[in-house]
Amino acid sequence: MTRSTTISLKCYDSPIETISIYTKGNRMRSQLAVLAFALAATAYAQTPAADPATAPVAPPRAARPVMATPPIVPTVVPPALTHPVMYNCGGAKKNAEALLPNTLVSATSAGWDLKAAPTVANGICSTTGSSQPFFLSIPVPPGNYRITVALGGKQASTITVRAEARRLMLEKITTAAGKTVTKTFDVNVRIPEFTKPDGTQGRVRLKAREIGNLDWDPKLTVEFNGVNPAFHTLTIEPLVGDKAEPTLYLAGDSTMVDQDVEPWASWGQQLPRFFLPGVVVANHAESGESAISFLGEQRFAEIISIIKPGDYFFVQFAHNDQKVANGMPRYIQIMTDFVTQVRAKGATPIIVTAQNRDSFDADGHINDTLGGYPQASRKIAADTNTALIDLNAMSKIMFEAMGVEGANHAFMKFKAGSYPGVAHDISDTTHFNNFGAYELAQCIAHGIRMDNMPIAKFLDPSVRDFDPAHPDVFADFHLPYTPPQQQEDVTQIPQANLK
Repeated sequence: MTRSTTISLKCYDSPIETISIYTKGNRMRSQLAVLAFALAATAYAQTPAADPATAPVAPPRAARPVMATPPIVPTVVPPALTHPVMYNCGGAKKNAEALLPNTLVSATSAGWDLKAAPTVANGICSTTGSSQPFFLSIPVPPGNYRITVALGGKQASTITVRAEARRLMLEKITTAAGKTVTKTFDVNVRIPEFTKPDGTQGRVRLKAREIGNLDWDPKLTVEFNGVNPAFHTLTIEPLVGDKAEPTLYLAGDSTMVDQDVEPWASWGQQLPRFFLPGVVVANHAESGESAISFLGEQRFAEIISIIKPGDYFFVQFAHNDQKVANGMPRYIQIMTDFVTQVRAKGATPIIVTAQNRDSFDADGHINDTLGGYPQASRKIAADTNTALIDLNAMSKIMFEAMGVEGANHAFMKFKAGSYPGVAHDISDTTHFNNFGAYELAQCIAHGIRMDNMPIAKFLDPSVRDFDPAHPDVFADFHLPYTPPQQQEDVTQIPQANLK
Protein backbone atom coordinates (compact mmCIF):
# COMPACT_ATOMS: atom_id res chain seq x y z
CA MET A 1 0.00 0.00 0.00
CA THR A 2 1.28 3.48 -0.85
CA ARG A 3 0.60 6.41 1.44
CA SER A 4 1.38 10.06 0.83
CA THR A 5 2.57 11.65 4.05
CA THR A 6 2.84 15.43 4.13
CA ILE A 7 5.26 16.63 6.77
CA SER A 8 5.35 20.28 7.78
CA LEU A 9 8.77 21.62 8.53
CA LYS A 10 10.78 24.82 8.24
CA CYS A 11 13.58 24.69 5.67
CA TYR A 12 16.09 27.37 6.52
CA ASP A 13 16.77 29.83 3.71
CA SER A 14 13.75 28.50 1.80
CA PRO A 15 10.15 29.73 1.56
CA ILE A 16 8.90 26.14 1.17
CA GLU A 17 7.70 24.57 4.36
CA THR A 18 6.21 21.20 3.36
CA ILE A 19 7.37 18.12 1.58
CA SER A 20 5.44 14.99 0.58
CA ILE A 21 7.00 11.58 0.94
CA TYR A 22 5.53 8.49 -0.73
CA THR A 23 5.81 5.44 1.48
CA LYS A 24 5.56 1.81 0.50
CA GLY A 25 4.59 -1.11 2.74
CA ASN A 26 5.27 -0.78 6.43
CA ARG A 27 8.05 1.79 6.44
CA MET A 28 8.29 3.57 9.73
CA ARG A 29 6.62 6.98 9.76
CA SER A 30 8.86 7.94 12.66
CA GLN A 31 11.82 7.98 10.25
CA LEU A 32 10.04 10.00 7.59
CA ALA A 33 10.35 13.37 9.31
CA VAL A 34 14.09 12.93 9.58
CA LEU A 35 14.35 11.77 5.99
CA ALA A 36 12.15 14.61 4.76
CA PHE A 37 14.23 17.18 6.59
CA ALA A 38 17.45 15.79 5.11
CA LEU A 39 15.98 15.74 1.61
CA ALA A 40 14.57 19.22 1.92
CA ALA A 41 17.77 20.68 3.33
CA THR A 42 19.79 19.18 0.47
CA ALA A 43 17.37 19.92 -2.35
CA TYR A 44 16.47 23.44 -1.35
CA ALA A 45 20.02 24.44 -0.50
CA GLN A 46 20.99 23.45 -4.06
CA THR A 47 17.86 24.84 -5.73
CA PRO A 48 17.28 28.55 -5.06
CA ALA A 49 15.14 30.79 -7.26
CA ALA A 50 15.11 29.92 -10.97
CA ASP A 51 17.02 33.10 -11.78
CA PRO A 52 19.94 33.32 -9.33
CA ALA A 53 20.81 36.83 -10.48
CA THR A 54 17.51 38.22 -9.19
CA ALA A 55 16.98 35.92 -6.22
CA PRO A 56 16.33 37.82 -2.98
CA VAL A 57 18.88 37.48 -0.22
CA ALA A 58 17.41 35.59 2.73
CA PRO A 59 17.70 37.22 6.15
CA PRO A 60 20.10 35.68 8.67
CA ARG A 61 18.77 32.61 10.42
CA ALA A 62 19.66 30.82 13.58
CA ALA A 63 21.94 27.83 13.28
CA ARG A 64 20.23 24.75 11.89
CA PRO A 65 19.36 22.17 14.52
CA VAL A 66 21.41 19.00 14.54
CA MET A 67 19.15 16.03 13.81
CA ALA A 68 19.90 12.35 13.84
CA THR A 69 20.02 10.62 10.47
CA PRO A 70 17.80 7.57 9.88
CA PRO A 71 19.52 4.22 10.38
CA ILE A 72 21.10 2.70 7.28
CA VAL A 73 20.45 -0.98 6.67
CA PRO A 74 23.45 -2.51 4.90
CA THR A 75 22.73 -4.48 1.76
CA VAL A 76 22.95 -8.24 2.20
CA VAL A 77 25.00 -9.36 -0.79
CA PRO A 78 24.30 -12.82 -2.25
CA PRO A 79 27.18 -15.20 -3.02
CA ALA A 80 29.00 -14.54 -6.28
CA LEU A 81 28.15 -16.57 -9.36
CA THR A 82 31.17 -18.62 -10.39
CA HIS A 83 29.69 -20.12 -13.57
CA PRO A 84 26.69 -19.77 -15.89
CA VAL A 85 23.36 -20.87 -14.38
CA MET A 86 20.41 -21.98 -16.51
CA TYR A 87 16.77 -21.82 -15.44
CA ASN A 88 14.30 -24.15 -17.16
CA CYS A 89 10.55 -23.62 -17.43
CA GLY A 90 9.18 -26.73 -15.74
CA GLY A 91 11.10 -29.39 -13.88
CA ALA A 92 14.81 -29.36 -13.20
CA LYS A 93 17.06 -30.83 -15.85
CA LYS A 94 20.73 -31.65 -16.03
CA ASN A 95 22.64 -28.41 -15.44
CA ALA A 96 19.36 -26.45 -15.21
CA GLU A 97 17.31 -25.28 -12.25
CA ALA A 98 13.52 -25.55 -12.28
CA LEU A 99 11.08 -22.69 -12.70
CA LEU A 100 7.61 -23.71 -11.48
CA PRO A 101 4.44 -21.62 -10.95
CA ASN A 102 5.27 -21.33 -7.24
CA THR A 103 8.98 -20.56 -7.71
CA LEU A 104 9.14 -17.20 -5.94
CA VAL A 105 12.26 -15.09 -5.52
CA SER A 106 14.00 -15.14 -2.16
CA ALA A 107 17.19 -13.63 -0.79
CA THR A 108 19.14 -16.64 -2.02
CA SER A 109 17.21 -18.18 -4.93
CA ALA A 110 15.74 -17.02 -8.24
CA GLY A 111 12.02 -16.85 -8.85
CA TRP A 112 9.02 -14.83 -9.95
CA ASP A 113 8.89 -11.31 -8.55
CA LEU A 114 6.67 -8.23 -8.20
CA LYS A 115 3.51 -10.27 -7.58
CA ALA A 116 3.42 -11.52 -11.17
CA ALA A 117 3.94 -15.17 -12.11
CA PRO A 118 3.38 -16.80 -15.50
CA THR A 119 1.76 -20.06 -16.39
CA VAL A 120 4.31 -22.86 -16.59
CA ALA A 121 3.39 -25.75 -18.87
CA ASN A 122 5.07 -27.93 -21.50
CA GLY A 123 8.45 -26.36 -20.86
CA ILE A 124 7.18 -22.81 -21.43
CA CYS A 125 6.76 -19.86 -19.03
CA SER A 126 4.10 -17.58 -20.52
CA THR A 127 1.04 -15.41 -20.15
CA THR A 128 -0.47 -16.79 -23.35
CA GLY A 129 -3.59 -15.03 -24.50
CA SER A 130 -2.83 -11.80 -22.66
CA SER A 131 -0.42 -8.88 -22.60
CA GLN A 132 0.31 -9.14 -18.88
CA PRO A 133 4.03 -8.93 -18.14
CA PHE A 134 5.82 -11.13 -15.65
CA PHE A 135 9.13 -10.72 -13.82
CA LEU A 136 11.97 -13.10 -12.98
CA SER A 137 14.54 -12.00 -10.39
CA ILE A 138 17.91 -13.61 -9.64
CA PRO A 139 19.86 -12.68 -6.46
CA VAL A 140 23.38 -11.63 -7.48
CA PRO A 141 26.12 -9.33 -6.17
CA PRO A 142 26.90 -6.09 -8.04
CA GLY A 143 28.56 -6.50 -11.40
CA ASN A 144 27.88 -7.19 -15.07
CA TYR A 145 25.94 -10.20 -16.31
CA ARG A 146 25.02 -11.76 -19.63
CA ILE A 147 21.47 -13.04 -20.06
CA THR A 148 20.66 -15.56 -22.78
CA VAL A 149 16.98 -16.34 -23.20
CA ALA A 150 15.10 -18.70 -25.51
CA LEU A 151 11.96 -16.70 -26.35
CA GLY A 152 8.70 -18.07 -27.75
CA GLY A 153 5.67 -20.17 -26.88
CA LYS A 154 2.76 -22.11 -28.32
CA GLN A 155 1.29 -18.95 -29.88
CA ALA A 156 2.91 -16.29 -32.02
CA SER A 157 4.52 -13.64 -29.83
CA THR A 158 5.92 -10.13 -29.97
CA ILE A 159 8.12 -9.86 -26.90
CA THR A 160 9.83 -6.86 -25.33
CA VAL A 161 12.33 -7.50 -22.55
CA ARG A 162 13.37 -4.92 -19.95
CA ALA A 163 15.73 -5.29 -17.01
CA GLU A 164 15.97 -3.73 -13.57
CA ALA A 165 13.92 -0.47 -13.53
CA ARG A 166 12.51 -0.57 -17.08
CA ARG A 167 15.84 -0.58 -18.95
CA LEU A 168 14.97 -1.47 -22.53
CA MET A 169 17.02 -4.51 -23.58
CA LEU A 170 15.13 -6.29 -26.40
CA GLU A 171 12.45 -4.57 -28.45
CA LYS A 172 9.48 -6.38 -30.01
CA ILE A 173 11.12 -9.72 -30.82
CA THR A 174 8.69 -11.70 -32.98
CA THR A 175 8.39 -15.48 -32.72
CA ALA A 176 6.13 -17.73 -34.76
CA ALA A 177 3.79 -20.16 -32.99
CA GLY A 178 5.76 -23.08 -31.61
CA LYS A 179 9.10 -21.57 -32.60
CA THR A 180 12.01 -20.31 -30.50
CA VAL A 181 14.28 -17.29 -30.93
CA THR A 182 17.41 -17.07 -28.75
CA LYS A 183 18.59 -13.60 -27.76
CA THR A 184 21.39 -12.32 -25.56
CA PHE A 185 21.86 -9.02 -23.70
CA ASP A 186 24.15 -7.65 -20.98
CA VAL A 187 22.97 -6.06 -17.72
CA ASN A 188 24.62 -4.14 -14.89
CA VAL A 189 23.60 -4.65 -11.24
CA ARG A 190 24.59 -2.23 -8.46
CA ILE A 191 24.06 -1.60 -4.75
CA PRO A 192 24.69 1.60 -2.70
CA GLU A 193 27.78 0.29 -0.92
CA PHE A 194 31.22 0.41 -2.50
CA THR A 195 34.87 0.24 -1.49
CA LYS A 196 36.92 3.43 -1.73
CA PRO A 197 40.47 3.41 -3.14
CA ASP A 198 41.86 3.58 0.41
CA GLY A 199 40.00 0.41 1.35
CA THR A 200 37.34 2.09 3.49
CA GLN A 201 33.66 1.60 2.82
CA GLY A 202 31.54 4.22 1.04
CA ARG A 203 27.82 4.44 0.40
CA VAL A 204 25.72 6.42 -2.03
CA ARG A 205 23.25 8.70 -0.25
CA LEU A 206 19.98 7.52 -1.77
CA LYS A 207 16.91 9.70 -2.15
CA ALA A 208 13.55 8.56 -0.80
CA ARG A 209 12.37 7.51 -4.27
CA GLU A 210 15.41 5.24 -4.66
CA ILE A 211 14.87 3.20 -1.51
CA GLY A 212 13.55 -0.19 -2.58
CA ASN A 213 14.14 0.64 -6.24
CA LEU A 214 15.03 -2.27 -8.54
CA ASP A 215 18.18 -0.43 -9.62
CA TRP A 216 19.67 -0.62 -6.13
CA ASP A 217 18.79 -4.10 -4.86
CA PRO A 218 21.08 -7.15 -4.90
CA LYS A 219 19.22 -8.98 -7.64
CA LEU A 220 18.85 -8.87 -11.40
CA THR A 221 15.22 -8.47 -12.48
CA VAL A 222 14.05 -9.29 -16.01
CA GLU A 223 10.64 -8.17 -17.31
CA PHE A 224 8.91 -10.14 -20.08
CA ASN A 225 6.28 -8.01 -21.78
CA GLY A 226 4.38 -7.61 -25.05
CA VAL A 227 1.92 -9.84 -26.88
CA ASN A 228 1.94 -13.41 -25.51
CA PRO A 229 5.29 -13.01 -23.71
CA ALA A 230 6.91 -16.43 -23.24
CA PHE A 231 10.27 -18.14 -22.85
CA HIS A 232 11.70 -21.66 -22.44
CA THR A 233 15.05 -21.17 -20.71
CA LEU A 234 17.10 -18.31 -19.30
CA THR A 235 20.83 -18.43 -18.58
CA ILE A 236 22.79 -15.92 -16.52
CA GLU A 237 26.57 -15.67 -16.78
CA PRO A 238 28.89 -13.36 -14.78
CA LEU A 239 31.04 -11.17 -17.01
CA VAL A 240 34.27 -11.44 -15.07
CA GLY A 241 37.86 -12.41 -15.85
CA ASP A 242 38.33 -13.02 -19.55
CA LYS A 243 34.58 -12.47 -19.99
CA ALA A 244 34.77 -8.87 -18.73
CA GLU A 245 33.70 -6.21 -21.22
CA PRO A 246 33.58 -2.41 -21.49
CA THR A 247 31.08 -0.63 -19.27
CA LEU A 248 29.35 2.64 -20.19
CA TYR A 249 28.78 4.56 -16.96
CA LEU A 250 26.07 7.24 -17.23
CA ALA A 251 26.13 10.26 -14.91
CA GLY A 252 23.31 12.76 -15.08
CA ASP A 253 19.85 13.84 -13.96
CA SER A 254 16.19 12.89 -14.44
CA THR A 255 16.46 13.14 -18.23
CA MET A 256 18.90 10.17 -18.08
CA VAL A 257 17.74 8.21 -15.02
CA ASP A 258 16.04 4.81 -15.14
CA GLN A 259 12.52 6.12 -14.64
CA ASP A 260 10.68 3.35 -12.79
CA VAL A 261 7.11 4.54 -13.35
CA GLU A 262 5.22 4.84 -16.65
CA PRO A 263 4.83 7.03 -18.65
CA TRP A 264 8.09 8.69 -17.52
CA ALA A 265 11.18 7.63 -19.47
CA SER A 266 14.72 8.79 -20.20
CA TRP A 267 17.29 8.33 -22.90
CA GLY A 268 19.62 6.57 -20.46
CA GLN A 269 17.20 3.70 -19.86
CA GLN A 270 16.43 3.31 -23.58
CA LEU A 271 20.10 3.31 -24.61
CA PRO A 272 20.86 -0.40 -23.90
CA ARG A 273 18.44 -1.43 -26.64
CA PHE A 274 20.77 0.00 -29.29
CA PHE A 275 23.79 -2.09 -28.25
CA LEU A 276 24.64 -5.69 -28.96
CA PRO A 277 26.26 -7.88 -26.29
CA GLY A 278 29.87 -6.86 -25.74
CA VAL A 279 29.28 -3.64 -23.86
CA VAL A 280 27.05 -2.97 -20.85
CA VAL A 281 25.30 0.26 -19.81
CA ALA A 282 25.50 1.14 -16.10
CA ASN A 283 23.08 4.01 -15.54
CA HIS A 284 23.99 5.95 -12.37
CA ALA A 285 21.95 9.04 -13.28
CA GLU A 286 19.36 10.22 -10.77
CA SER A 287 16.49 12.71 -10.66
CA GLY A 288 17.28 16.16 -9.33
CA GLU A 289 21.04 15.82 -9.67
CA SER A 290 23.45 18.61 -10.49
CA ALA A 291 27.16 18.08 -10.98
CA ILE A 292 27.59 19.38 -7.43
CA SER A 293 25.09 16.99 -5.80
CA PHE A 294 26.26 14.03 -7.91
CA LEU A 295 29.65 14.58 -6.35
CA GLY A 296 28.36 15.26 -2.84
CA GLU A 297 26.07 12.23 -2.66
CA GLN A 298 28.99 9.91 -3.43
CA ARG A 299 27.57 8.86 -6.80
CA PHE A 300 30.73 9.78 -8.67
CA ALA A 301 32.82 8.22 -5.91
CA GLU A 302 31.10 4.88 -6.51
CA ILE A 303 31.75 5.07 -10.26
CA ILE A 304 35.40 6.06 -9.87
CA SER A 305 35.91 3.19 -7.41
CA ILE A 306 35.03 0.58 -10.05
CA ILE A 307 35.66 2.16 -13.46
CA LYS A 308 38.54 0.47 -15.29
CA PRO A 309 40.64 0.85 -18.43
CA GLY A 310 38.48 0.42 -21.53
CA ASP A 311 35.33 1.74 -19.83
CA TYR A 312 33.44 4.92 -20.74
CA PHE A 313 31.95 7.72 -18.66
CA PHE A 314 29.06 9.62 -20.29
CA VAL A 315 28.26 12.77 -18.30
CA GLN A 316 25.40 15.22 -18.87
CA PHE A 317 24.40 17.94 -16.41
CA ALA A 318 22.84 21.43 -16.71
CA HIS A 319 19.11 21.33 -15.94
CA ASN A 320 19.64 21.48 -12.19
CA ASP A 321 23.02 23.20 -12.19
CA GLN A 322 21.44 26.34 -13.64
CA LYS A 323 19.22 26.55 -10.55
CA VAL A 324 22.23 26.81 -8.24
CA ALA A 325 23.34 30.33 -7.33
CA ASN A 326 26.68 31.05 -9.00
CA GLY A 327 26.66 27.46 -10.20
CA MET A 328 28.64 27.97 -13.40
CA PRO A 329 32.14 28.17 -11.86
CA ARG A 330 31.54 25.05 -9.80
CA TYR A 331 30.02 23.29 -12.83
CA ILE A 332 33.11 23.96 -14.93
CA GLN A 333 35.42 22.92 -12.11
CA ILE A 334 33.59 19.68 -11.32
CA MET A 335 33.03 18.64 -14.93
CA THR A 336 36.72 19.21 -15.65
CA ASP A 337 37.65 17.20 -12.57
CA PHE A 338 35.35 14.36 -13.68
CA VAL A 339 37.27 14.20 -16.96
CA THR A 340 40.64 14.23 -15.20
CA GLN A 341 39.78 11.50 -12.70
CA VAL A 342 38.16 9.22 -15.29
CA ARG A 343 41.21 9.50 -17.54
CA ALA A 344 43.47 8.74 -14.60
CA LYS A 345 41.70 5.40 -14.27
CA GLY A 346 42.36 4.59 -17.92
CA ALA A 347 38.73 5.09 -18.96
CA THR A 348 37.30 7.41 -21.62
CA PRO A 349 35.16 10.44 -20.67
CA ILE A 350 32.39 11.59 -23.04
CA ILE A 351 30.69 14.94 -22.43
CA VAL A 352 27.03 15.14 -23.49
CA THR A 353 25.36 18.54 -23.80
CA ALA A 354 21.92 18.71 -22.19
CA GLN A 355 18.89 18.33 -24.46
CA ASN A 356 16.54 21.25 -24.95
CA ARG A 357 13.23 21.76 -23.22
CA ASP A 358 9.87 21.97 -24.98
CA SER A 359 9.96 25.73 -25.49
CA PHE A 360 9.24 27.26 -28.92
CA ASP A 361 9.20 30.87 -30.06
CA ALA A 362 6.52 32.33 -32.33
CA ASP A 363 8.44 31.21 -35.42
CA GLY A 364 8.63 27.57 -34.38
CA HIS A 365 12.25 27.66 -33.21
CA ILE A 366 13.45 26.18 -29.92
CA ASN A 367 14.22 28.71 -27.22
CA ASP A 368 17.48 28.39 -25.33
CA THR A 369 16.37 27.74 -21.74
CA LEU A 370 19.68 26.36 -20.48
CA GLY A 371 21.65 29.58 -20.36
CA GLY A 372 25.34 29.16 -21.00
CA TYR A 373 25.60 25.54 -19.86
CA PRO A 374 25.60 23.77 -23.24
CA GLN A 375 28.28 26.14 -24.50
CA ALA A 376 30.25 25.65 -21.28
CA SER A 377 30.11 21.87 -21.89
CA ARG A 378 31.41 22.35 -25.42
CA LYS A 379 34.27 24.52 -24.13
CA ILE A 380 35.21 22.00 -21.42
CA ALA A 381 35.31 19.28 -24.08
CA ALA A 382 37.50 21.44 -26.33
CA ASP A 383 39.83 22.54 -23.53
CA THR A 384 40.35 18.98 -22.27
CA ASN A 385 40.36 17.32 -25.70
CA THR A 386 37.34 15.24 -24.68
CA ALA A 387 34.85 13.63 -27.07
CA LEU A 388 31.54 15.50 -27.23
CA ILE A 389 28.03 14.33 -28.12
CA ASP A 390 26.12 17.53 -28.78
CA LEU A 391 22.65 16.38 -27.73
CA ASN A 392 21.65 19.99 -27.23
CA ALA A 393 22.21 20.75 -30.93
CA MET A 394 20.66 17.49 -32.10
CA SER A 395 17.57 17.89 -29.93
CA LYS A 396 17.03 21.41 -31.29
CA ILE A 397 17.07 20.06 -34.84
CA MET A 398 14.81 17.15 -33.87
CA PHE A 399 12.20 19.13 -31.93
CA GLU A 400 11.98 21.77 -34.62
CA ALA A 401 11.53 19.00 -37.21
CA MET A 402 8.72 17.59 -35.07
CA GLY A 403 7.10 21.01 -34.73
CA VAL A 404 5.24 22.37 -31.74
CA GLU A 405 2.45 19.78 -31.85
CA GLY A 406 4.75 16.91 -32.71
CA ALA A 407 7.16 17.70 -29.87
CA ASN A 408 4.25 17.53 -27.42
CA HIS A 409 4.18 13.77 -28.08
CA ALA A 410 7.78 13.46 -26.90
CA PHE A 411 7.39 15.16 -23.51
CA MET A 412 5.38 14.35 -20.40
CA LYS A 413 2.20 16.01 -21.64
CA PHE A 414 -0.95 14.05 -20.90
CA LYS A 415 -4.58 14.80 -20.23
CA ALA A 416 -6.14 13.23 -17.14
CA GLY A 417 -7.26 9.69 -17.93
CA SER A 418 -5.38 9.48 -21.24
CA TYR A 419 -2.78 7.08 -19.83
CA PRO A 420 -2.90 4.56 -16.96
CA GLY A 421 -2.27 6.27 -13.64
CA VAL A 422 -2.49 9.80 -15.05
CA ALA A 423 -5.11 11.18 -12.65
CA HIS A 424 -4.48 14.85 -13.47
CA ASP A 425 -3.42 16.86 -16.48
CA ILE A 426 0.35 17.17 -16.76
CA SER A 427 2.31 19.50 -19.01
CA ASP A 428 6.00 18.96 -18.25
CA THR A 429 8.43 20.67 -20.63
CA THR A 430 11.61 18.97 -19.35
CA HIS A 431 10.92 15.24 -18.97
CA PHE A 432 10.13 12.65 -21.58
CA ASN A 433 7.81 9.74 -22.24
CA ASN A 434 8.89 6.53 -23.97
CA PHE A 435 8.76 8.07 -27.45
CA GLY A 436 10.82 11.16 -26.61
CA ALA A 437 13.36 9.16 -24.63
CA TYR A 438 13.70 6.63 -27.47
CA GLU A 439 14.36 9.37 -30.02
CA LEU A 440 16.99 10.99 -27.79
CA ALA A 441 18.70 7.64 -27.24
CA GLN A 442 18.93 7.32 -31.01
CA CYS A 443 20.60 10.74 -31.06
CA ILE A 444 23.21 9.41 -28.61
CA ALA A 445 23.80 6.34 -30.81
CA HIS A 446 24.14 8.67 -33.81
CA GLY A 447 26.72 10.74 -31.92
CA ILE A 448 28.72 7.61 -31.10
CA ARG A 449 28.76 6.68 -34.80
CA MET A 450 29.63 10.17 -35.99
CA ASP A 451 32.59 10.36 -33.58
CA ASN A 452 33.69 6.88 -34.66
CA MET A 453 34.08 5.78 -31.05
CA PRO A 454 35.44 2.24 -30.56
CA ILE A 455 32.14 1.19 -28.96
CA ALA A 456 30.35 2.02 -32.23
CA LYS A 457 31.11 -1.56 -33.32
CA PHE A 458 28.68 -2.77 -30.64
CA LEU A 459 25.74 -0.71 -31.93
CA ASP A 460 22.92 -2.86 -33.30
CA PRO A 461 23.33 -2.85 -37.11
CA SER A 462 19.65 -3.69 -37.57
CA VAL A 463 18.79 -0.16 -36.43
CA ARG A 464 19.35 2.47 -39.11
CA ASP A 465 21.55 5.42 -38.27
CA PHE A 466 19.32 8.16 -36.91
CA ASP A 467 18.87 11.55 -38.54
CA PRO A 468 17.63 14.14 -36.01
CA ALA A 469 16.14 16.15 -38.88
CA HIS A 470 13.89 13.19 -39.72
CA PRO A 471 12.61 11.74 -36.42
CA ASP A 472 10.33 8.73 -36.24
CA VAL A 473 6.58 9.16 -36.61
CA PHE A 474 4.89 9.13 -33.22
CA ALA A 475 1.84 7.26 -34.53
CA ASP A 476 4.09 4.36 -35.54
CA PHE A 477 5.79 4.09 -32.16
CA HIS A 478 4.78 1.67 -29.43
CA LEU A 479 6.36 0.02 -26.41
CA PRO A 480 4.34 -2.23 -24.10
CA TYR A 481 3.17 -0.78 -20.81
CA THR A 482 4.89 -1.72 -17.56
CA PRO A 483 2.36 -1.54 -14.70
CA PRO A 484 3.53 0.22 -11.53
CA GLN A 485 4.29 -1.75 -8.39
CA GLN A 486 1.47 0.10 -6.60
CA GLN A 487 -1.39 2.36 -7.59
CA GLU A 488 -0.49 6.03 -7.63
CA ASP A 489 -1.07 9.27 -9.48
CA VAL A 490 1.98 9.21 -11.73
CA THR A 491 1.83 12.97 -12.28
CA GLN A 492 2.74 13.47 -8.62
CA ILE A 493 5.91 11.39 -8.34
CA PRO A 494 9.04 13.40 -7.45
CA GLN A 495 10.16 13.90 -11.05
CA ALA A 496 7.06 16.00 -11.69
CA ASN A 497 8.45 18.72 -9.45
CA LEU A 498 11.92 18.81 -10.97
CA LYS A 499 11.33 21.12 -13.95
